[in-house]
Amino acid sequence: MNDSEFHQIVDDYFILIETVLDDAMVDFDYETSAGVLKLAFSDRSQIIINRQEPLHQIWVATKFDGHHFELIEGRWIDNRSGAEFLTLVSDAIVRQSGENIQIKISE
Repeated sequence: MNDSEFHQIVDDYFILIETVLDDAMVDFDYETSAGVLKLAFSDRSQIIINRQEPLHQIWVATKFDGHHFELIEGRWIDNRSGAEFLTLVSDAIVRQSGENIQIKISE
C-alpha cells in the first residue's frame, strides 16, 4: 500500500466513525483535524485516533491504554492484543462515555 492509499483508507474510517456518531446524536464532542480524530467526553477524558503515515498504522489512545493497528488481510488489527480497530473504538467509547455505540462496516 502506498501513502495515498493509506490516507484514503484511514480517511474512510474516520468518516465512518463520524457518521455513526452523528447518527447517534451522542452527548460528547469530536473533531478531525490534521489527520487526528479526537473524541472529548464530559469527564474530560479523550480518545485520540491518529494516523502514523511512516508506519502505515492507526494509533488509538484511550483513558485506559494505547493501541497500534496494522492492516492485515483487510482488517485493522492491534499488533499487541489482536483486537479489531472498530470493535476496540466502540468499546472504548462505551467505557468512557456510557453511550452504547457500535461502529462497524456495513456489509
